[in-house]
Amino acid sequence: MRLPVTPTTTLWRDLRERVRRRHLAGRVILAVDGLDGAGKTMFADGLAEVFAETGDAVFRASIDGFHRPRSERYVRGRHSPEGFYRDSYDYPTFRRTLIDPFRDGAQTAAATGFQLAAFDVVRDAPVESQWVTAPLDAVLVVDGIFLHRPELRDLWDWSVWLDVPVQTTFARMALRDGSDPDPDAPSNARYRLGQELYLGEARPREAASVIVDNSDLAHPRIVGGV
Repeated sequence: MRLPVTPTTTLWRDLRERVRRRHLAGRVILAVDGLDGAGKTMFADGLAEVFAETGDAVFRASIDGFHRPRSERYVRGRHSPEGFYRDSYDYPTFRRTLIDPFRDGAQTAAATGFQLAAFDVVRDAPVESQWVTAPLDAVLVVDGIFLHRPELRDLWDWSVWLDVPVQTTFARMALRDGSDPDPDAPSNARYRLGQELYLGEARPREAASVIVDNSDLAHPRIVGGV
C-alpha cells in the first residue's frame, strides 16, 4: 500500500532515494536519532513504510526494546543525568541479538535469526525471545535516543538526526506522557541534563548522515547532511 503524497511522505521518499544511491542491495541498517519528543518513532515508522512501498523487506526496532533493568538504570541515583545517558540501555545485548545477526545474515544463504526487542521496560523484565529472519536484501530501521554515541556509530549504514527545539520536545512529551512541559522543571532535570551531556559529548548533528528539522511534524525539512 502506497502512502499518500504529503510534505512528510515526500521527504521520506527523498531520504529513501538518498539511501538507495549509496546502498543498492544487501542488508542496510538505518538509525533515526533525536531528543526525547523529537518525533523519532513516527518518523522511523514512515521511513520504513516508504521502503516497503518499493518491495523491500523492512524491519523496525527501537532502542527502547533494549533497556537495562531498573536496578542498573538507577545505579547512579534515581535523578542522575549521567545515569540516564550512560546506564539506560543494554548495548551489548542490542548488538548481540539484533545488529550482529542481522549483519551476519547478509553473508550466508542460511537463515540467521535476530531479535527485534529483548526487554520490556514497563514490566522491568526480559521479553520472551522471538527470533525472526530476513532475506539477503533487507532494511532495518532503528529509532531511539543516544544512537550516535561513539561506540554505536559504526553500526549504521545511514542515519538521521531530527533537530527540534528543546521547548518543543518537552511540550510534546507533556501531551504524550503527562509530564511537566517546562524543560527547566526539577522533574525534567535527569532527562534534560542527560541529553545535554549526550549533545556535548557525542555531537550527533555532526555524526548524522542527514539533519532534518522536525519542529513542524507536517512539514519536516532537510537542513543538513548529504
